[in-house]
Amino acid sequence: MAAPSAVAAAASSERDGGGSGFESWLDGRLEALGVDRAVYGAYILGVLQEEEEEEKLDALQGILSAFLEIVERWSETQNVVTKVKKEDEVQAIATLIEKQAQIVVKPRMVSEEEKQRKAALLAQYADRDTLRDESQRKKEQDKLQRERDKLAKQERKEKEKKRTQRGERKR
Repeated sequence: MAAPSAVAAAASSERDGGGSGFESWLDGRLEALGVDRAVYGAYILGVLQEEEEEEKLDALQGILSAFLEIVERWSETQNVVTKVKKEDEVQAIATLIEKQAQIVVKPRMVSEEEKQRKAALLAQYADRDTLRDESQRKKEQDKLQRERDKLAKQERKEKEKKRTQRGERKR
């Protein structure tokens, strides 16, 4: 944006007969800014054609303060919209977490009949294990008994041998 002194100088040159130069500069500047030059150009020229310098400056300050207020208000609404979006996202996440917390695996209801069947199966397998254990114990006991029998047989042989040796000595 042009400085107020440059605008004032351009306006005074317009009064001196250089109006078409300022208007063409203003049109070019507004076009470069991407602003509708027909609307804003006429408005700016109307403000600059005030009689008193003080009136021009007051009008320009009023316009600038209005634009500043518009920009501030726009920024506030954008911040509110952004804040609302963030709050919506947070709320959506919280809702999702709550739903997931509510989805809990419910314990399966087991009837008495099913409990009895399960107990019977477990008892069967326990009996099978018990039978295996008993069979294993029996095998171990049999093995120990064979070893004892073997030792007893060997002891008898040795005693018999000793008796026979004594008997031979007596003769």
